[in-house]
Amino acid sequence: MIPYTDTHCHIDFDRFDDDREQTLRRAWKAGLVWILNPAVDLSTGQAAIDLAKQYPDKISPAIGIHPNFGEPWTAEILPALRSQAAQPGVVAVGEIGLDYYRQHTPFDQQRMMFREQLKLAEEFNLPVIIHNRDASNDLMAILTEWHAGLARAGHPLKDRPGVLHSFSADLETGLAAIAMHFCLGITGPVTFSNAPDRKAIVRNLPLDHLLLETDSPFLTPHPHRGKRNEPAYIPLIAEEIARLHNTSPKEVAEITYANARRLFKFD
Repeated sequence: MIPYTDTHCHIDFDRFDDDREQTLRRAWKAGLVWILNPAVDLSTGQAAIDLAKQYPDKISPAIGIHPNFGEPWTAEILPALRSQAAQPGVVAVGEIGLDYYRQHTPFDQQRMMFREQLKLAEEFNLPVIIHNRDASNDLMAILTEWHAGLARAGHPLKDRPGVLHSFSADLETGLAAIAMHFCLGITGPVTFSNAPDRKAIVRNLPLDHLLLETDSPFLTPHPHRGKRNEPAYIPLIAEEIARLHNTSPKEVAEITYANARRLFKFD
């Protein structure tokens, strides 16, 4: 069996409420062996933790506050996140980062939240899942500073700091992240016929730093574009990466599985 992984799937979202079990059955049938369910706020963090308990060894949770869900950021947020991070089975802090496109949260507050959650990840030795939209300069400056601190301290996260989720920045940014030992998550848009620039970037990224992601229920790959996304579509993403790298989907699946195990240390 080809060991596919979906390292970013919001399977707890209400768009799966009517058929979550069937969706997961389709995922297992398609060859998925593990799914990472990241949070966007405290409630989805708890939902991810609770859902993972129903599917031990199949689904793992991550906890964190997405930059678009930063209002309000109160004194109770960090203690609540700390409590969630300590829960058994939590493998990452995320989805966190910066979003200068939606502008739901003031930019200075986003940067504060981001730095606080990077500290939390360091405290719990958990890699981070990074959201970046139209914020590469500030985001990479913060990550570079954080990673330099990890390296100076000899912190184990320096070698597995996290993943830039649904990577869509330029090749220079991707290679700079890889130089800091970050992985890059590749999602459905790489399959779009109108995305030649994205395809060219993925072609030039090393497979040993890539992860497969659906970002379900969003970013549905071709030929299902326009419909709800789901983990069973991961092979479509792997097939396109394989085509771009002139290799097989099986090799892409095996390499990205090894990358996910190295980063998130799931059982």
